[in-house]
Amino acid sequence: MLEATKSPSPSNQPPLNPALAAEARIARIAVTVFPLLVVAAGVAGYLAPGAFKPMAPSVPYLLGIIMFCMGLTLTPPDFAAVAKRPWAVLLGIVAHYVIMPGAGWLIAVALNLSPELAVGLILVGCAPSGTASNVMAFLAKGDVALSVAVASVSTLIAPIVTPLLVLFLAGSYLQIDAGGMVMDILKTVLLPVIAGLLARLFLRRAVAKVLPALPWASAVVISLIVAIVLAGSADKIVAAGGVVFLAVVLHNGFGLGLGYLAGKLGRLDARARRALAFEVGMQNSGLAATLATAHFSPLAALPSAVFSLWHNVSGAIVAAWLARRPLPDASTTPPVPASSQTP
Repeated sequence: MLEATKSPSPSNQPPLNPALAAEARIARIAVTVFPLLVVAAGVAGYLAPGAFKPMAPSVPYLLGIIMFCMGLTLTPPDFAAVAKRPWAVLLGIVAHYVIMPGAGWLIAVALNLSPELAVGLILVGCAPSGTASNVMAFLAKGDVALSVAVASVSTLIAPIVTPLLVLFLAGSYLQIDAGGMVMDILKTVLLPVIAGLLARLFLRRAVAKVLPALPWASAVVISLIVAIVLAGSADKIVAAGGVVFLAVVLHNGFGLGLGYLAGKLGRLDARARRALAFEVGMQNSGLAATLATAHFSPLAALPSAVFSLWHNVSGAIVAAWLARRPLPDASTTPPVPASSQTP
């Protein structure tokens, strides 16, 4: 949720104005601090489960807050980017909903995960793009306009695509209530995003005042979700934690690498390939945790909690590495939309 960000200008272009430079610094700070908040929340949930377990029923409402914040950052130009480059956006959507669900299923089979953990990992793979993907694309000097477009569309179609993919890939492990998932995603994702969009359109001045605080608000809420999820499975973390961490690292790594490769095979430019790496490899783990808790068990939500931590750490590392690599088309920096999301 990085308002009015623009990619750093190449050497032959004017430097960023002070406001944009400040926002770039805010993005970097948020990406650095967010994993630390999640770690602290996870430790708190594990060490003091009694303090967080009673909050489990509030998880869907907490996710709704995050998605409302996402809606507040979206603007008409973000959606115009879809019409301008339908092929690139379509490639990103297909890559996201093919690579991550498929990788989740393959890893669950290869590691012989228990039914609950397998469903949890597959569910993470079937979720839409993660809310930090746009910031990572910005830091990596990627195509932020494409990143925002793919993230927005993947979120809007999630009420249909996510339940169908979970039913197809995880139905052999546990009974899947696809209809219930559709309704839950509509209530906790689509409606809050639309409400945020409407607020942005009709309450512009009020929204402008709160935009700087949205990244931190979302970071705190996501961290709280992680604490609640880990509190619910605290008694099983010691036994399952190692294999879950391995599964999540592999899952996220495949997503980042294959997402970049998909952009290369689709003959997209270097900036677009960087954007697709994050759009494919970073998931909305908050949604996955909410659905796992509501439809399965706290243990099924454990992969989502671990993913929430790891994909922000790995994303920040990959973004920093890519930012230091030269772009072959650096002289043709594309314009960046007026909004992107929060970690």
